[in-house]
Amino acid sequence: MSDRIFILIETESGRSEEVYAALKRLNGVRTIDLVTQPYDIIVVAEGKTAGDVSLLDRKIEPISGVVRTVVCAASGPALVG
Repeated sequence: MSDRIFILIETESGRSEEVYAALKRLNGVRTIDLVTQPYDIIVVAEGKTAGDVSLLDRKIEPISGVVRTVVCAASGPALVG
Protein backbone atom coordinates (compact mmCIF):
# COMPACT_ATOMS: atom_id res chain seq x y z
CA MET A 1 0.00 0.00 0.00
CA SER A 2 1.32 3.43 -0.87
CA ASP A 3 1.14 6.60 1.21
CA ARG A 4 -0.91 9.48 -0.15
CA ILE A 5 -0.61 13.17 0.65
CA PHE A 6 -2.31 16.36 -0.41
CA ILE A 7 -0.03 19.37 -0.83
CA LEU A 8 -1.75 22.75 -0.74
CA ILE A 9 0.35 25.36 -2.49
CA GLU A 10 0.19 29.13 -2.34
CA THR A 11 1.96 30.82 -5.26
CA GLU A 12 3.09 34.35 -5.99
CA SER A 13 0.47 36.38 -7.83
CA GLY A 14 0.31 35.44 -11.51
CA ARG A 15 2.72 32.48 -11.25
CA SER A 16 0.36 29.53 -10.74
CA GLU A 17 0.68 28.24 -14.31
CA GLU A 18 4.48 28.44 -14.16
CA VAL A 19 4.49 26.45 -10.89
CA TYR A 20 1.97 23.99 -12.40
CA ALA A 21 4.36 23.32 -15.31
CA ALA A 22 7.25 22.64 -12.91
CA LEU A 23 5.10 20.27 -10.81
CA LYS A 24 4.27 18.17 -13.89
CA ARG A 25 7.95 17.16 -14.10
CA LEU A 26 8.12 15.69 -10.57
CA ASN A 27 7.91 11.94 -9.95
CA GLY A 28 5.22 10.86 -7.50
CA VAL A 29 2.70 13.53 -8.48
CA ARG A 30 -0.66 11.93 -9.30
CA THR A 31 -2.87 14.97 -9.89
CA ILE A 32 -2.44 18.75 -10.00
CA ASP A 33 -5.40 21.09 -9.75
CA LEU A 34 -5.48 24.87 -10.04
CA VAL A 35 -7.98 26.06 -7.41
CA THR A 36 -9.30 29.29 -5.94
CA GLN A 37 -8.24 30.96 -2.69
CA PRO A 38 -6.83 30.56 -0.13
CA TYR A 39 -4.49 28.18 -2.03
CA ASP A 40 -3.69 28.23 -5.73
CA ILE A 41 -2.75 24.60 -6.44
CA ILE A 42 -3.55 21.25 -4.84
CA VAL A 43 -1.27 18.31 -5.58
CA VAL A 44 -2.14 14.70 -4.80
CA ALA A 45 1.02 12.64 -4.50
CA GLU A 46 1.84 9.03 -3.72
CA GLY A 47 4.93 7.13 -2.72
CA LYS A 48 5.83 3.69 -1.43
CA THR A 49 6.86 5.19 1.92
CA ALA A 50 6.16 8.34 3.89
CA GLY A 51 9.76 9.31 3.12
CA ASP A 52 9.01 9.29 -0.60
CA VAL A 53 6.21 11.82 -0.27
CA SER A 54 8.20 13.91 2.22
CA LEU A 55 11.03 14.09 -0.32
CA LEU A 56 8.53 15.30 -2.92
CA ASP A 57 7.42 18.16 -0.67
CA ARG A 58 11.04 19.19 -0.21
CA LYS A 59 11.33 19.38 -4.02
CA ILE A 60 8.22 21.57 -4.31
CA GLU A 61 9.14 24.23 -1.76
CA PRO A 62 12.14 25.63 -3.71
CA ILE A 63 10.22 25.93 -7.01
CA SER A 64 10.32 29.55 -8.14
CA GLY A 65 6.93 31.14 -7.47
CA VAL A 66 5.96 28.92 -4.52
CA VAL A 67 5.21 31.02 -1.43
CA ARG A 68 4.33 28.20 0.98
CA THR A 69 3.05 24.65 1.18
CA VAL A 70 0.79 22.80 3.61
CA VAL A 71 1.00 19.01 3.65
CA CYS A 72 -2.00 16.88 4.62
CA ALA A 73 -1.29 13.16 4.95
CA ALA A 74 -4.10 10.69 4.25
CA SER A 75 -4.61 8.43 7.25
CA GLY A 76 -6.57 5.65 5.62
CA PRO A 77 -8.02 4.27 2.40
CA ALA A 78 -10.08 6.54 0.20
CA LEU A 79 -13.83 5.99 0.53
CA VAL A 80 -15.65 5.64 -2.76
CA GLY A 81 -19.40 5.53 -3.26
